[in-house]
Amino acid sequence: MYKLLGLGIALLLSGLGSAHASDAKTTIADLDARLAKIGAPRLEGKAKAGETEVAAIYFGPRKINGNYDVVDDIKRNTGATATVFVKDGDEFVRVSTNVLTPEGKRGVGTKLAHAKAYDALHQGQAYCGVVDVLGTAFDACYNPIKDASGQLIGVTYVGYKK
Repeated sequence: MYKLLGLGIALLLSGLGSAHASDAKTTIADLDARLAKIGAPRLEGKAKAGETEVAAIYFGPRKINGNYDVVDDIKRNTGATATVFVKDGDEFVRVSTNVLTPEGKRGVGTKLAHAKAYDALHQGQAYCGVVDVLGTAFDACYNPIKDASGQLIGVTYVGYKK
């Protein structure tokens, strides 16, 4: 009986390592659904992101730049970090995030690292895997945000600290 109990615990613990990857897929679907419920994504005008001025990204009537209610709700409900990036030239800039810098401030205005996720997103593809977010490893997923014409205008992200 103890062998079976030990085997059950071992199987449970071995499954926990992969749980974050599937959680990230579920959580990004939740984030994307919440944003879509607000309305269709579009760029309109400019807005500050930290010290940088970038395009303002809207979902329906709501400007997302500097608006943290959706990303904070994701954190509160799931424990995941969440971000909305806007495309700025060849870069993706954080405009709404619950990801904190080492100084404890929101990482607004920081850019997506040029790595596997960046490469996939520039090809219009989603990416899930282990990534470095401002110096910390996360099981993460990124999805492209496209406007009504199919143009890539931003990215959503969720991640679970490893």
